[in-house]
Amino acid sequence: MPEKVIVVGGGLAGLSAAARLAHNNYDVTLLEKAPKLGGRAISIPMKGFNFNFGAHAIYARDKSILRKFESEIHLKVDWKDFSPSKAFYDLGSYTTPMPATLEGLYRTKILDSQNKLRFAYEVFKTMAAIERGEDGVPIGEYLEKEPEQVRDLLLTVASSNFFTNEAEKIPSPLFFQYYKRLFSTHRAVSYIGGGWQAIVDAFAEIIEKNGGSIVTKEKVTKVELDGKRITAVHGKEQVYQGDHYIFCIPPKELFSLFSDTPQQKYFEEYARYVPTQVVVYDVGLSERIRSPFTYVYQKAQRVFITDISYYDTTCVPEGGQLMQAVAYLNEEEIASGKADEKVALIESVYDKHFPGWRERLVAKRVSKRATVQEIKCIDDQRLMPVKFYSLSNAYFAGDWCKGEGQLSELSFSSAYEVTSRIMKHPVEE
Repeated sequence: MPEKVIVVGGGLAGLSAAARLAHNNYDVTLLEKAPKLGGRAISIPMKGFNFNFGAHAIYARDKSILRKFESEIHLKVDWKDFSPSKAFYDLGSYTTPMPATLEGLYRTKILDSQNKLRFAYEVFKTMAAIERGEDGVPIGEYLEKEPEQVRDLLLTVASSNFFTNEAEKIPSPLFFQYYKRLFSTHRAVSYIGGGWQAIVDAFAEIIEKNGGSIVTKEKVTKVELDGKRITAVHGKEQVYQGDHYIFCIPPKELFSLFSDTPQQKYFEEYARYVPTQVVVYDVGLSERIRSPFTYVYQKAQRVFITDISYYDTTCVPEGGQLMQAVAYLNEEEIASGKADEKVALIESVYDKHFPGWRERLVAKRVSKRATVQEIKCIDDQRLMPVKFYSLSNAYFAGDWCKGEGQLSELSFSSAYEVTSRIMKHPVEE
């Protein structure tokens, strides 16, 4: 008899974990409380446009865990590689190429000649693991020894990759671990043709093709335990029993789910942490606006706009254009209600770089507090383990768990780690 696995949560982590196990002949049941799969990674059709609920950028594509899913379980991904030559920084009075490549570094005006060499040297030291950071020291403090231009650029790059305007608070070891991987990639940023929905559908197809079961509108409300071992989870009307349980739901939900058990205390720390939140302002236009770039980052206000439809034509009607703007938020801005100001700021950036967008506007989507990562990697906030000693047959995956990369990459990599552990330790008869 194949081992039974219950996966709680149908976001990217739950889907990828369930797909890999189903492909490897496990009896998988995936439970999702919402009517649709995908969690925060969904696509919303509106007036002929497909708006992605959040950016669907994959960083370090050639090193991505998604590549392993491609080769191992035949996941189909329509990669759309980002064009660094069309990425620019807006410095207020002028725009300049983003130094994402050697050519970009040569052409950019964000650094003078001397600091271009210094920045290249810092990239080399990071790739060679000469720079590793120091425990307890945030990257802003660690980089104080660097020239101001170099320090500022490294923090600017970190801001855009970690989706935060508090880049200086990122732990320095995490910073260098992340950029050692990213600087050595051949495909720094890629998008997914068809958006998140294409990935969600592809994983769901693999699950069902291999005999797995997907149950939507099924919220897990209770866990049964026998000592350190989970024996069942309860849905609205049904009880689900398995050999292994993978929980792909955020720490706050885990804290609530385990409220009547001795294990609740293990989730309390992670449930207290704050998420990475941003303002997202997507616009669908009736026709394209000619522009020399597909990505522009307004450095002073930390707002970026990506022309998604340049890379993925499936998200727009013929001749249309879909752009996504993101403005970062910190806790002070959230507490003081600055989201409306961010919306106005984004519109001013659209006005500056894509004049005429208002007249061509067909559909828009504004989210004033979109969560892009459940636990923000700053200061002493830390990601949750994928396994606790006190729960012998339970595992955890999601962008709040330990793994490689940031954002969605954490969901995929933690799910891959969890499934590897399950396959490595079969249940004894």
